[in-house]
Amino acid sequence: MRRLPNLNALRAFEAAARHLSFTKAASELAVTQGAVSHQVAALEEQLQVQLFDRANRRLKLTEAGHGYLPAITGAFDRIAFATQELKIEDTEGALRVTTMPSFTQMWLMPRLRRFREREPNIDVMIMATETVADFSRDAVDLGIRFGFGKYPGLVVERLMGEALLPVCAPSLVSKPPGLKRPEDLAHYELLHDDAGEDQRLIDWARWLEEVGVEGVDPSRGLQFSSSSFVVMSAVAGEGVALAKMRLCAQELHAGRLVQPFGPIMTLNRAYWMATTPEKARWPKVMAFMAWLREEAAEQRAWPPGGEAENAP
Repeated sequence: MRRLPNLNALRAFEAAARHLSFTKAASELAVTQGAVSHQVAALEEQLQVQLFDRANRRLKLTEAGHGYLPAITGAFDRIAFATQELKIEDTEGALRVTTMPSFTQMWLMPRLRRFREREPNIDVMIMATETVADFSRDAVDLGIRFGFGKYPGLVVERLMGEALLPVCAPSLVSKPPGLKRPEDLAHYELLHDDAGEDQRLIDWARWLEEVGVEGVDPSRGLQFSSSSFVVMSAVAGEGVALAKMRLCAQELHAGRLVQPFGPIMTLNRAYWMATTPEKARWPKVMAFMAWLREEAAEQRAWPPGGEAENAP
């Protein structure tokens, strides 16, 4: 544990030493001259060192005082600088957002332009990583994660749910043998999302079991370590993907992917926003979270009347 002198006494010494005057120090600190003199005397007694020579009614620093002053002034300057930087970071620094690479590429990036148009004075730094941030150690303001939303000590808010649906390029539906029902998957390459532990629990075997389809080998096909690669492979016509609805919505909307048949399978995981209680009050964090809510609400309503509305 640090053994520090009384901080008020240090402030009184530092101000008096700079001005070489108890009166001017008192004016700077908004206290009485007697209070400054008393604080300095108490500091000298605590340190067992004389810091000022008070002879001839003129205030002079002793050799010990001369040696002590730069360190104390430097310490207060560093505190003042760190405090100012903290305030600048709050209002002016770039907003640092961490989220998963596939979510960044397939959902966040296509929408960021709208946030920049809405908040041109807020710069955004996106850190795309599968690693969950440690807010006590990492330089992060806001995290977006896919899971169950259990992040102790943080302010956590559900952004939107997720579901799985089979998707493929339009060309696969039209050319023989054709994709009209789940049983037709036996004739096509299956594309697997194998990105992380959560995704390994979400596979073709489970979907086929829920649909009640037999005669389709759920283990064959291409496996990818990224959800975005699965979607891109499906767009390229490499096979049929069991894709996350939120991540392939842009491709479906543009017609680069189609859903040949159902059903959509709702997942018990969701996308969550998380930050610290302190940063949750920062204007730039509040602005970004508000924008994310609006974007998520807009996607939840697409397609009108479709099954996507029922996703959690």
